[in-house]
Amino acid sequence: MSEFTMPARRRIFLMRHGDVTYFDDSGRAIDPETVPLNEHGLAQASAAGAAFAADAVRFDRVIVSGLPRTIETAQRVLAATGQDIELEVWREWQEISAGRLADLPPYQIEAAFLAAFDGVVAETTRFLGGETIGELLNRVLPPLARLREDPSWDTVLLVLHGGVNRALLSHAITAGSRAFFGHLAQSTGCINALDVGARHGDWVVRALNYSPPTPLFRDVRHTTMEMLYSQYLRYRRE
Repeated sequence: MSEFTMPARRRIFLMRHGDVTYFDDSGRAIDPETVPLNEHGLAQASAAGAAFAADAVRFDRVIVSGLPRTIETAQRVLAATGQDIELEVWREWQEISAGRLADLPPYQIEAAFLAAFDGVVAETTRFLGGETIGELLNRVLPPLARLREDPSWDTVLLVLHGGVNRALLSHAITAGSRAFFGHLAQSTGCINALDVGARHGDWVVRALNYSPPTPLFRDVRHTTMEMLYSQYLRYRRE
């Protein structure tokens, strides 16, 4: 009988940034490039940090997309865990880019909000009239391969975005294939845990959408994009 060698795997903790407010009190859209965490988002980021601290998790590297909401979230996590790590900015992992809703005919608005995160999504589907799912995959998968090729880390924290996370998680769930599962919930401030080995398809999904301080989602039944579309319609009527 041949000897079995246990595979060596490394850990990727993949977070979505904490909650933000995309519309001000007048209903005007806030620039998604600059929007900061709101009070709820700050609490979520600190709660995630407390969860890491409770398990004595130590990060070798922390990578963010560079947008303020990812930087703020990572900083709060590190403060809670008592670690002083310089944040790395990988701009290829910024959120899927939207187009201009004003350029879309009214009958396409609902699909523009909802189709990109609905079930198994075709690569030709556009997010809010902007970037396609295929373009997103082309952008976010190569940096993941580059990260895997670097042997210098054992545990890494990525603080990214809902659409980007879905792309990376879909890749892991399909053992390294190209797919996009829009129905994977990624709540603000959530934590995913992925183990990755040396082989291309060696992925183990440990945790999905763990969301302190409310991990059971007792009062949540709607997706992020459904809630954003509802806000958009409400502000248009006012």
